[in-house]
Amino acid sequence: MKTLEAQAQVITSEDLLKHWQGHRALTRRIIEVFPEKDFFEFSIGGMRTFAKLVDELLAIAVPGLKGIVNEEIKAFTEEESEKLIFKAQYLEKWDEATLEINKYWEQLSVEDFSKNFNLFGQYEFPVIQNILYFIDNEVHHRGQGYVYLRALGIEPPFFWER
Repeated sequence: MKTLEAQAQVITSEDLLKHWQGHRALTRRIIEVFPEKDFFEFSIGGMRTFAKLVDELLAIAVPGLKGIVNEEIKAFTEEESEKLIFKAQYLEKWDEATLEINKYWEQLSVEDFSKNFNLFGQYEFPVIQNILYFIDNEVHHRGQGYVYLRALGIEPPFFWER
């Protein structure tokens, strides 16, 4: 008979972080490939530009994880204290966020993943589901970036190279 711990754990915390950071590395590569002008201006069918999508991703990952770790509920906002106007600024913010995710991740215990947390005061779910939301949302928006790049005639990085 399996122990309760063995039944509950399918992936380790370290492996989940590695999985997430693999997605983040791929999203970073998508940002890099975008032509500067198109990063801020190109859209299809009324969808947001990739810069706006990245604004959302930056506004979710670290603030959400920080809120979880500090048990602090703050409303979601995409408003950046400083307006980013160059793709290089986005890449710098992305790299800073990657380091912050690692820092906050170290403060999570395995037990924390099963605790409920009201993410941004809107989504009352176990922490693991909130983290999976961070990853799913990023994958979704990165997919939009792939469509944009292909429409621009640019071959995007392979999605499996994380």
